[in-house]
Amino acid sequence: MAYSDANEHENGGEPDPSNSLRTFGAVVQALREHAGLSRVEFGQRVRFSKHTVESVELGRRMPDDDFVERAEEATGNTGALRKAARHMARGEVGLATWFREWARRERTAASLCTYECRLVPGLLQSEGYARAVFDNSIPLLTEDQVEAQVAARMERQKALYERHDVPFSFIVEEHVFRRRLGGVQVMRGLFDHVLDLSTLRNVALQVMPLDSEFHGCLDGPMRLLETPERKRLAYSEGQQNGRLISAPKEVSLLYQRYDRLRSQALNPKESWGLLERLRGEL
Repeated sequence: MAYSDANEHENGGEPDPSNSLRTFGAVVQALREHAGLSRVEFGQRVRFSKHTVESVELGRRMPDDDFVERAEEATGNTGALRKAARHMARGEVGLATWFREWARRERTAASLCTYECRLVPGLLQSEGYARAVFDNSIPLLTEDQVEAQVAARMERQKALYERHDVPFSFIVEEHVFRRRLGGVQVMRGLFDHVLDLSTLRNVALQVMPLDSEFHGCLDGPMRLLETPERKRLAYSEGQQNGRLISAPKEVSLLYQRYDRLRSQALNPKESWGLLERLRGEL
């Protein structure tokens, strides 16, 4: 899929700051300017750098308690910043805005199915492969943005290990594993990582072979999940956008396509063997 799963489109660039952080930052800036202080002067009073002040004002950084208290004192002890600080919340760093709702539902899903035809799904990516994905982003990401995206992806992946009672099903096109994204060493690390994950009892990985004459899901990648209440949902995405699907008729159709594709793909044992052979070819 930070997330399409291919990119999860977690990799749509650094996500926007949360609205609450932007609002708090705007209040800080307004009070600072009202006090006639430059960022340098304000930074000296609150004992933080100009860069930190700027990051807080632009909503890119969550201020700590010391910053709030010193900023309150530097702007006249109006109480505005203390009250505003109570409502701050971090955005989900490393996840694109259109992916966040799905990511939240993913954390509590009773089951999850993923079909991917672009890149290895984010939940299966090795750290090196994920970094290669984000290094290929256009526009280019900063080092901080890349690290935030990689960290978010690795954090999501913990669910495979921690939620032992949740079945995770993946169907991935063979050509995805043949593309040497990041180079030979990165791909070797990816194959080792994916093969390790495939040994987990709650993970089923199937590869859709290149020579298959049939294909039940030619319309593109998709993800499906069941909520704890057993409601079925789906997610579809494209360039710089994603869509959560809840209409029962549409979700049912996507489940039918996934079921057909599962019958056409190699079974998990055959898929394991193919991945081992592909790794050996590197």
